[in-house]
Amino acid sequence: MNTGSLILVSAPSGAGKTSLVKSVLEADPDIVVCVSHTTRAMREGERNGENYYFIEDTEFDQMIDDGAFLEHADVFGKRYGSSRREVDRCRADGKDVILEIDWQGADQVRGMLADALSIFILPPSMTELEKRLHGRGQDSASAIQRRLAEAKTDMAQATRYDYLLVNEDFKRTQQDLLAIIQSTRLRRERQVQRSEVAKLLR
Repeated sequence: MNTGSLILVSAPSGAGKTSLVKSVLEADPDIVVCVSHTTRAMREGERNGENYYFIEDTEFDQMIDDGAFLEHADVFGKRYGSSRREVDRCRADGKDVILEIDWQGADQVRGMLADALSIFILPPSMTELEKRLHGRGQDSASAIQRRLAEAKTDMAQATRYDYLLVNEDFKRTQQDLLAIIQSTRLRRERQVQRSEVAKLLR
């Protein structure tokens, strides 16, 4: 049984994490993102079970009590959590699983799963980050200033990650992210799970 890797990807808002993860999913069918649970309202165009599992606070509380989450957090007043069962199912299928989570969530996962690999994506500069946040057209000026302040807090934790990627050139950063994930497949513990390798090593 070839068990997939668990890859934790964190970044400040506006660094390009979501676009990068989407691009590697499109490039490699053996990489998946496990669908998280959230208590926030479903947005236009989203689908339950595809973008998130949209649940009520009472159900979220019950999942916490049941120990169902690898990690969970409150973000801007809404709650998000990564299901242990969902992650285990994907990994058991041999898929490499990406969790897009903040640094606090990454700490929670590392505390339970020592084999989790962590990657932090940085912007080229704070000036460029502010430019990107304005360019999205999603936030008010005050919200952007709040996100910039939070970005500094987030980036202060970056040195605790296994890999740091500076997203200056999107294509190059995507290639670097794919290379890191591919390298996990060549680790001894992954390779010896493959039947053809196991035969050679007997």
